[in-house]
Amino acid sequence: MPARVALYYAPDANDPLHLAAASWLGRDADSNAPRPQPALPALPDLPAITADARNYGFHATLKPPMRLRDGAGWDDLLHTTRAIAATIPAFDLPPLRVADLHGFLALREAEPSPELQALADACIAGADALRAPPSADELARRRKSKLTPAQDATLMRWGYPYAFATWFFHMTLTRRLTPAERQALLPAAQVHFAAALAQPRRVTAITVFTQATADAPFSIAARVPLAAS
Repeated sequence: MPARVALYYAPDANDPLHLAAASWLGRDADSNAPRPQPALPALPDLPAITADARNYGFHATLKPPMRLRDGAGWDDLLHTTRAIAATIPAFDLPPLRVADLHGFLALREAEPSPELQALADACIAGADALRAPPSADELARRRKSKLTPAQDATLMRWGYPYAFATWFFHMTLTRRLTPAERQALLPAAQVHFAAALAQPRRVTAITVFTQATADAPFSIAARVPLAAS
């Protein structure tokens, strides 16, 4: 069994956005193969700046990384994910843009999407019976982010502070940046992703990521199709 599993949105392996992100982060989460990163003379430490995002793989969180409860296994996870996916029709993803999100760079939707919110809500609730309770260390790590009372209550109920009313779509590209790093990286990221972001795309699957061991990177293990729209 993997150390942790997660339900994410991730573009298809042949989507230009997947390819652009694999290059930016330095790893393809589908093949788990390294990829050359862009040469940015002003920021030679791009590998360090993207290390955390590279480890988690390019994604938007639906059901965050979790350990499976005792007695639950891979087949249970796939069965549950298929049941969730069958209730959600495929839908158009809103246009995305590179944004500064609380000091780190991420892709954000240009306009709110009720369909994205419904997908995240369904994954949070639908897969929760498989989740092992968070450890004290996991709770402490989450609380380092200075959670609001609502976020802390969500953490205690769902094992993650950003769910339902506190959830927001984002696809992380960097760690938290200094002002100088942000000034150099934001325009570089906008140029890097421009062609991929100009293309329309649909959300057609829930992507299952797994982590083999506690210190291993997350990789794509399955794509579970949504219902036909």
